[in-house]
Amino acid sequence: MNHRPQVKPDPRRALPAVDRLLASVRRGHPGLPEWAAREAVRRTLDQERVRLSSPDATRARSEAPIDPLGDLTQRAVSQAADLCRRRPTRVVNATGTVLHTHLGRAPLAPGAAEAAAAAAAGYSDLELDLGGGGRGDRISAVAEKLVLLTGAEAAHAVNNNAAALLLALDTLARGREVIVSRGELVEIGGSFRVPEIIERAGVKLIDVGTTNRTHREDYERAIGLDTGLLLKVHRSNFELRGFVAEVTLAELAELGRAHGLPVVEDLGSGTLVDLTAHGLPAESFVPSRLGMGADVVSFSGDKLLGGPQAGILLGSAACIADMRSNPLARALRLDKLSLAALDWTLEAYLDGRAEAEIPVLRQLLEATGSLEARARRLAERLGKVIGPESDVSVRRDRGVVGGGSLPGFELDSWVVTVKTSSPEEIAARMRLGQPPVLARVRDDRLWFDVRTLLEGDEAALETVLVEALGSRIR
Repeated sequence: MNHRPQVKPDPRRALPAVDRLLASVRRGHPGLPEWAAREAVRRTLDQERVRLSSPDATRARSEAPIDPLGDLTQRAVSQAADLCRRRPTRVVNATGTVLHTHLGRAPLAPGAAEAAAAAAAGYSDLELDLGGGGRGDRISAVAEKLVLLTGAEAAHAVNNNAAALLLALDTLARGREVIVSRGELVEIGGSFRVPEIIERAGVKLIDVGTTNRTHREDYERAIGLDTGLLLKVHRSNFELRGFVAEVTLAELAELGRAHGLPVVEDLGSGTLVDLTAHGLPAESFVPSRLGMGADVVSFSGDKLLGGPQAGILLGSAACIADMRSNPLARALRLDKLSLAALDWTLEAYLDGRAEAEIPVLRQLLEATGSLEARARRLAERLGKVIGPESDVSVRRDRGVVGGGSLPGFELDSWVVTVKTSSPEEIAARMRLGQPPVLARVRDDRLWFDVRTLLEGDEAALETVLVEALGSRIR
């Protein structure tokens, strides 16, 4: 008697056809765009085929849902909604980190955002001289304002600070050696390392000193016939303490003059108003860095400056002119939206409106008394709408500036905390809210720092928190 081996049916054959699953998605969610629904259906079916083809296919079959069409429809709808979600999307920052790299760093002032929108909505005199009718210079207005604000001989702007450093090194030292302290070879966000950026500029990196101590004689010993410039890099996202030593910018500038070498400082983050009276470190004030003798100083536009993403270059007329004539400058140039926002931001500084109208400066300079009052109002508001299983409290806290700015400098702040049985889960739900709300989790509590809440954020935070908790407004 023949016993044929039993062939188990292939579970993938039970999957619905693309058109059937797409029809199910359309019936339940007719508002989804056609392209998103169709692509989500394709991806969902591909993922399910892979799952059912896994080595552990037996377990995969046993875990199959009772209603496969309904389950696949739900998954496809979720993917379609994610596909058509606009990016980047507005979020509520309740983390207390003012310049949060993952959240886009500095929020633009409303006026700057309006200027960018106006530049985008129609034609503009981006590269037109309206007076003469000929070709104009897209960067001239911004450069002039930067010179007026800083006292620099000349100025230029490119699309970010890494690009600014790249342009400076490529222009002033291509094919030659660049000397920098080993303690300043930092890694910035996204695993980008300063040494790699330097080498991409076509220069040879010469690092001197040790990780924690670098002296003037270390630079002097390294200077030779192939030396192109001396570079100082601000340790933007960490600090060295203890048995440390470094050569100041003024000392490095003096050494550069003695050997006929340009000195470039990558400041990373800088402001155009002196905030030392408010407790911020003097090193953040850009004009003071120029006053120490640097030939070129570069810094970001979307950090302490509070403007759009940009790399600002200030320095001697000769150095800036050489950089502007470098063919690489075109590849790194700012677009019209960023230029419009930067121009508005710089005008706010010139008008004396910056501290009142630029969000980053307002957040950094807000008094602790004002923060406490805001925290207590928010706590009272939340206490009225969340269930009795959660308790709300107001506490003092300390935060950081963030965005690779002012390492080691902390800000006194006030937070509202909410105790729940599963704060990590609630925080995850809030990140998927409308709008997403970002908070911190500590000591089994959600922590909402009011320093980084913008106008109208309290209402959004309340709504999203209530939905995440599954409570009802009484």
